[in-house]
Amino acid sequence: MDTEQAIAAVKAATLIESLPWLKNYAGKVVVVKFGGNAMINDDLKRAFAEDMVYLRHVGLHPVVVHGGGPQISAALKAAGIESEFRGGYRVTTTEAISVVRDVLAGEVNREIVDLMNEHGDLARGVFSDGTDDARLFEGHKRGVVIDGEPFDLGHVGDITAVDPTRVLAEIEAGRIPVVSSIAVNDADSDLALNVNADAAAAALAIALRASKLVMLTDVPGLYSDWPDRTSLVPLITIDELDELLPRLESGMIPKMTACRDAVVAGVGGATIIDGRIPHSILLEIFTQRGAGTEVIPNEKKGQS
Repeated sequence: MDTEQAIAAVKAATLIESLPWLKNYAGKVVVVKFGGNAMINDDLKRAFAEDMVYLRHVGLHPVVVHGGGPQISAALKAAGIESEFRGGYRVTTTEAISVVRDVLAGEVNREIVDLMNEHGDLARGVFSDGTDDARLFEGHKRGVVIDGEPFDLGHVGDITAVDPTRVLAEIEAGRIPVVSSIAVNDADSDLALNVNADAAAAALAIALRASKLVMLTDVPGLYSDWPDRTSLVPLITIDELDELLPRLESGMIPKMTACRDAVVAGVGGATIIDGRIPHSILLEIFTQRGAGTEVIPNEKKGQS
C-alpha cells in the first residue's frame, strides 16, 4: 500500500468509526456552550463554525449558546465603564447592561451566525428582548453575600423559566439556533439580565430535552486533584461529582454544576471539553476516544 492509499485508509477508518455515533445522534438535539479561548481566536472560531455546520449536515440538530466575557470587558472599557467583579460575578449596572446586551445579541451573536452562514443559509440568532414572542429566558435578579453583607450585583440574574418555542422553530426550519445568554426580568420585562452562559446552556438543554450538552472550556476537562495533571477524570457520576464539587476551583464550579443539573433533569449526557483544540467537538461526539470529562447518571456507572 503506497502512502496515498495509507492516508485514504486512515480517513476511511475514521469515517467508519463515526457510524455508531451518527446512528445514535441522528435527528437529536445537541446543545453546545461556546466559550473560552475558542471565542477570541479566529482560527478556533472558524473551526467551531465548521463543526456546527458539519453536525447539521450529517443529521444532528446543534444549538449554540454563548456568553462573551472578553468582548464585554473590551466594550465596557471602550465606553469608559469600569468592569467590577464581586463573588465571581460581573457587577452590571443599568449603564452597563445596555452595553452587555448589544455585545451579546449584536457583536458576538452576529459573528458566530455569519461564520456558519458562509456555508449557506444555516444559522439564526435567537435571544430574549422582552417582547411577548421573544422571552426565551426569564429570570430574577440575584445578589451575593460578601463578608457577611448582601451585595447588589445590578442586572445579574438566575434563570427561572425557559420558553424554547423560537429555538424549536429554527430547528424545525433546518437551521442552527445561536442563543445569547440574556434573560428578561420576570418581575419587569423591560429589564434585561446578564445570566451565566453555562447555566443558560444547561437550562436550554433541559427545555429542549437534548441528547447531549457539550461545554467548551480552556482546560482538557475536570481534574479531581488540580493542579495534578494526571488526575484528569474521563467519566464521573452525579454522586461522585457532588462529592467533588466543593473542592473545585471557582471557575470550574458553574460549568460542572450546569452539567450536573442537565443530567439530573434528563439530558442524555454532559461533557466538558477543551475548546483550544480545533474540532474537539467532533472528537467528542464521533470517536471512541472522545474528549474531556463526561458527566453521567449514577445508574450508568459501569455501562460506558
